[in-house]
Amino acid sequence: MSFAMLSNASLPAQPLIYIIEDDDAINRLVVMALHDFGFATESFRSGATVLRRLHTERPDLCIVDLGLPDMDGIDLVRQIGTLSNAGVLILTGRAHPVDRVMGLELGGDDYVTKPFEPRELVARVRSILRRRAAPSTAGPCLTPVRRHASFLGWRLDCAANILRADDGTEHLLGTAEVQVLRAFIEHPHQILTREQLVGQRDLSPNDRSIDVRISRLRRKLELDPQNPKIIKTVYGAGYVFSAAVTWS
Repeated sequence: MSFAMLSNASLPAQPLIYIIEDDDAINRLVVMALHDFGFATESFRSGATVLRRLHTERPDLCIVDLGLPDMDGIDLVRQIGTLSNAGVLILTGRAHPVDRVMGLELGGDDYVTKPFEPRELVARVRSILRRRAAPSTAGPCLTPVRRHASFLGWRLDCAANILRADDGTEHLLGTAEVQVLRAFIEHPHQILTREQLVGQRDLSPNDRSIDVRISRLRRKLELDPQNPKIIKTVYGAGYVFSAAVTWS
């Protein structure tokens, strides 16, 4: 991948990136790579310090090392998702794929394994930011007359990004999850491609972002996420939302 491909022309000026990494050498490498491409950064050596900072500042993306000294990085990924809408890039030296999968399912957008190529890391950061900034091609549901969507006992408040179960339990959805769920409820019983759900025409076949978002939604909506009845996979085509939707 050439540096020319990493032009910042399509991104806002100086997105803020948090780097949560206790290895000074790796931290410096990440900071230098990001600064070279116009990103602002703040570095943290522990999970506790970044969680405190999230109460007063909102970064665009967090790069999280899973091997932190004070807490498990996977738990930190989950807490970041609770406190903010920041994207999350997992940086890990852990070889077991279970750690990476858990990190993605709990809120991570992508992951990079150590050792890594700095240009690849920058490319992954840019890809996450582009996906999060891209408007959904399926159309938003933010108009006042179509604020609340109901299906199978669930109710989505499209203005507040809150999903409520019939027992009153509430889930505050992240930006990525809401984008996909909005696409589904606007087009129930229709096959939607990965590109339609993510809102990109040139989605790479190796891009795992949609799989992560679908997995998160299934964990909330499905009785058995391994055998989904609401969000069904149509192999070779995309996904179908198999529920009637009413609006209020």
